[in-house]
Amino acid sequence: MLAKVAAWVLASAGLASGVTVEVVQLYQPLSLHGTDGVGEDLEAGDPVQAVVMSRPYALAGAIPEDLVKAVASPHRIGTNADGYGVEEVNLFILCKIGLTAELRQSRLRVRLDVSSFVLPEELDMTIRQVLTLSILAIERTLEDYFRSIPGEPLEVSVGLKGTTRGNESLKDVARRFKVGRLNDGEEAGESP
Repeated sequence: MLAKVAAWVLASAGLASGVTVEVVQLYQPLSLHGTDGVGEDLEAGDPVQAVVMSRPYALAGAIPEDLVKAVASPHRIGTNADGYGVEEVNLFILCKIGLTAELRQSRLRVRLDVSSFVLPEELDMTIRQVLTLSILAIERTLEDYFRSIPGEPLEVSVGLKGTTRGNESLKDVARRFKVGRLNDGEEAGESP
């Protein structure tokens, strides 16, 4: 009986606080600098030393907004190597890319803010490659979460803000896609 009361008290405390924590697969754009790893092949035959990888993440907050914002959370790769001391590998953090996500009606609007963008010297990449990997991480995170949820697919638009006259051509990395499962079980896929 005491065990039932304790369980009820714990459950009631969780309900009273209103916080739900869910473990999700979070994909992030990670730098592999300081390692011998070769990452994504963004263009045929031209791999970069960065990759989009997933990890479990305990998420609290609004879905899908806070799920997308978590893609930009700090990440340190665990190691057993004495010589590997890289403190941060998330390209959002390393390159100072801002991220906002807002749900309007049934469309998720994500914006990457590049007004403070900095490309650290140790990263042998271009801003276009960093942004491509960042958008890919957002897309994979949303696809993984919504892959088994039937109904109307979620429409997503990922765009840039904070571009300057010198880098305004980067706006073509913007993407629109849909995630989720249609009622007939077919995956939503990319929008034209």
